[in-house]
Amino acid sequence: QKPVSETESGECYRSPFRKPLAQLTNRPHCLDSSQHEAFIRSILSKPFKVPIPNYKGPLGLRALGIKRAGLRSPLHDPFEEGALVLYEPPLLSAHDQLKIDKDKAPVHVVVDPVLSRVLRPHQREGVKFLWDCVTSRRIPGSHGCIMADEMGLGKTLQCITLMWTLLRQSPDCKPEIEKAMVVSPSSLVRNWYNEVEKWLGGRIQPLAIDGGSKEEIDRKLVGFMNQRGLRVPSPILIISYETFRLHAEALQKGSVGLVICDEGHRLKNSENQTYQALNSLNTPRRVLISGTPIQNDLLEYFSLVHFVNSGILGTAQEFKRHFEIPILKGRDADASEAERQKGEERLKELISIVNRCLIRRTSDILSKYLPVKIEQVVCCRLTPLQAELYKNFLKQAKPVEELKEGKISVSSLSSITSLKKLCNHPALIHDKCVEEEEGFMGALDLFPAGYSTKSVEPQLSGKMLVLDYILAVTKSTSNDKVVLVSNYTQTLDLFEKLCRSRRYLYVRLDGTMSIKKRAKIVERFNSPSSPEFIFMLSSKAGGCGLNLIGANRLVMFDPDWNPANDEQAMARVWRDGQKKTCYIYRLLSTGTIEEKIFQRQTHKKALSSCVVDEEQDVERHFSLGELKELFTLNETTTSDTHDKIKCRRCVNGHQVRPPPEGSDCTSDLSQWNHCADKRGLQDSVLKAAWDAAVTFTFHHHSHEEQRGIP
Repeated sequence: QKPVSETESGECYRSPFRKPLAQLTNRPHCLDSSQHEAFIRSILSKPFKVPIPNYKGPLGLRALGIKRAGLRSPLHDPFEEGALVLYEPPLLSAHDQLKIDKDKAPVHVVVDPVLSRVLRPHQREGVKFLWDCVTSRRIPGSHGCIMADEMGLGKTLQCITLMWTLLRQSPDCKPEIEKAMVVSPSSLVRNWYNEVEKWLGGRIQPLAIDGGSKEEIDRKLVGFMNQRGLRVPSPILIISYETFRLHAEALQKGSVGLVICDEGHRLKNSENQTYQALNSLNTPRRVLISGTPIQNDLLEYFSLVHFVNSGILGTAQEFKRHFEIPILKGRDADASEAERQKGEERLKELISIVNRCLIRRTSDILSKYLPVKIEQVVCCRLTPLQAELYKNFLKQAKPVEELKEGKISVSSLSSITSLKKLCNHPALIHDKCVEEEEGFMGALDLFPAGYSTKSVEPQLSGKMLVLDYILAVTKSTSNDKVVLVSNYTQTLDLFEKLCRSRRYLYVRLDGTMSIKKRAKIVERFNSPSSPEFIFMLSSKAGGCGLNLIGANRLVMFDPDWNPANDEQAMARVWRDGQKKTCYIYRLLSTGTIEEKIFQRQTHKKALSSCVVDEEQDVERHFSLGELKELFTLNETTTSDTHDKIKCRRCVNGHQVRPPPEGSDCTSDLSQWNHCADKRGLQDSVLKAAWDAAVTFTFHHHSHEEQRGIP
């Protein structure tokens, strides 16, 4: 017998006659791998069949990695109920549909239902207008527009909807833009961040820059500009005008798809650095938001329109020649009939061009959604101390002498400020009396013996007395909260003293506060459970855009030259989300410079506050007669403003005919309710405060209360 040996194949020899009793090797027995592979291949090579006989439908919509044949589809369903469609592809005949390249067919652009569900009718219209403008469908070749809706109409939400739509879709089935930038006043940076968060709830991560070292900010901006591709991690940058101006270089290196400038009336001067830095951005799509109507200066008008759509009104020189000069000539009192007609024609032409890229709706629309607002202009008697100090000043002050000689100087403006402060409270000019400054010589003797500015002494100021009453009555008869607004931080200091002495809880916001802190304070004040009763606001501290719907009473303690500033402040409480009737009190000192300032506002000869604050260019805005009039005191009147309107509805100081039907608080003052005593008042708080020092009140409502509507 041959010994068992390994064969060449390397396998053990096995007898053909019998199976071995046991395995001769230690290796486990394996299936042939090639057989297994062949079997698996045979399974995979057969196409998958849906286990339904004769099934001819599609094989599932989401096939990973496989490009679907057929037409491209929009991001959201354009036929869903309530869908807001911004773009509809042209309808194609059956013949054209066969010829069209399916990869290039345009698709519907539909606003994300998350947003379109919350948009009100006027906001839907606004979003459509904005989209048409920035995609150049409204004015071919121009990509900008001005969103000039009045305050409280939801301009921010409309712009967020525009950004979100552009960042996600276009008729070409891809995003229209990669990145967007919002430039706003520093006080609103956090507000924009919160609004994006509120409406888009984490779908997008904006980058808000509100502080930090120069290097840190530069690093963030370079990072933002370097983002590219379909899905950018932080596609929205929110930055303040100041930070933007300082770091413009970093942002000018690349391109941004869309820039939105909030409170855009800051850009009315094309000479300033911010305007030039923004204008040099590589961004054709520009939206400028401004809730305040553009003032009467035509060149400012030109700057704003030129910023969003350069060239639409020609160059500055062409604009001046074609529009400004003829319009101003036509307005001149001595203009000939032909000049007047030419001026009107040019104005109509200008308006028709601008209206193609400007949308403005007034707050009348809001009355459907908002509670009634009662606006009251309250004239308050000067106290004997104020009256004596006032007369003393008018006797001594140099501007008064100069005006008699027919001169105007800067000192007349500082005198205006002194008189305005005196109307607020004698404490504000006490230090001038101590220093015996011009106009206040010997005035210290008029103050009561032992007077100190440490305590508030409301009884020394008519307006402060009325305010004290308004606050006390509100606190004791309701759970309403109050916003106090003044132009002067010194007046806010007085409010603080008053609150401390009356034990009212308050918060104060002025220019010194960091933006993060502002946002927290506002949020807390608006919460119904928070104990704060009063919110103090400096009208210069960027009160614009703040939402203070936690309060429903607002006191404007002093008037501003520019009605836009006052309108801004008053719109803080009467806005979307407010549930209670709102009461606005505008306090004026009877017969003083404050009434003159207020009259000037109502005559629409608005003085932009920068002119008064910068103390320049006085002659352009005041005639000598008007300036002389400012420096007078009428002690016999109950309201100089009421005297001036020569009212025919009042007889012997009593209103005998009600305001005309259909009038409201946007109407001229002559069409408001006029009250020389408290009988005609609607507001129980003001009724209770009347005897303190009120001499006259104008009041009106925003709209009739609609019965039966919740």
